[in-house]
Amino acid sequence: MSMIAQFKPHLPFLRPYARALTGTQQSGDAYILASLEALKEDPGQIKTASSARVTLYKFFHAIWSTTGAHLEGGMKSGVSAPESRLRKLAPVERQAFLLTTLEGFTRAQACEILDRTIVELEALLDAAHREIEKQLATSVLIIEDEPIIAADLAHLVEDMGHKFAGGATTRRQAVEMARRVKPGLILCDVQLADNSSGIDAIQDILTEIDVPVIFITAFPERLLTGERPEPTYLITKPFQDDTVKAAISQALFFRTEAAIEET
Repeated sequence: MSMIAQFKPHLPFLRPYARALTGTQQSGDAYILASLEALKEDPGQIKTASSARVTLYKFFHAIWSTTGAHLEGGMKSGVSAPESRLRKLAPVERQAFLLTTLEGFTRAQACEILDRTIVELEALLDAAHREIEKQLATSVLIIEDEPIIAADLAHLVEDMGHKFAGGATTRRQAVEMARRVKPGLILCDVQLADNSSGIDAIQDILTEIDVPVIFITAFPERLLTGERPEPTYLITKPFQDDTVKAAISQALFFRTEAAIEET
């Protein structure tokens, strides 16, 4: 089987993860390309890993850890807010947390990807949870037409130390509320109460305010069409609380300084 055939099924999953970790789609894709080139140079490594997906993530992390994950030195003035915050955190701790929650790898697979023992991994996960608790608090707008799900999400964000700014169930309500409360983060469903679109609501909102958005939907195929820029943060229903928490932490980590000052 060719390398392309082996890794092609896993690239759609690695791309959102790489974007979340590096901050932009362009940089995430660049690191993925570098990983594939490294694999091409050393194809023997493919046979030593437990699966093609683990191999792909392992090489991505090898490239990332030797370049993007070490921004502490040689940074020029005027760096972006995400880069500034990245220098204050331990990237491998976030990686361990994201691999076992957002990406759904087992602890054994995460150990293989990060080249860590299980004891080391558990220590990283503990530290990651503590880091997440220190994330900057903000106000969160929830666009969701299912009352139980909306209530669960509101409780989750408040449990993380954020403020629940309010909920909306239609496109019109969402736009009006976003205009009024100016949230620091939005959690948004795709299909809303009056058959309006959460995607359209977000497009309207983003013309007025710059805010990170996490889509939480039972219809991910409506967002992964390739016809428009794909969302960096996409969670499929039914969701796990830890998955949502991980996405929230990453979304807030990469928000702009302007957004921080407004909340």
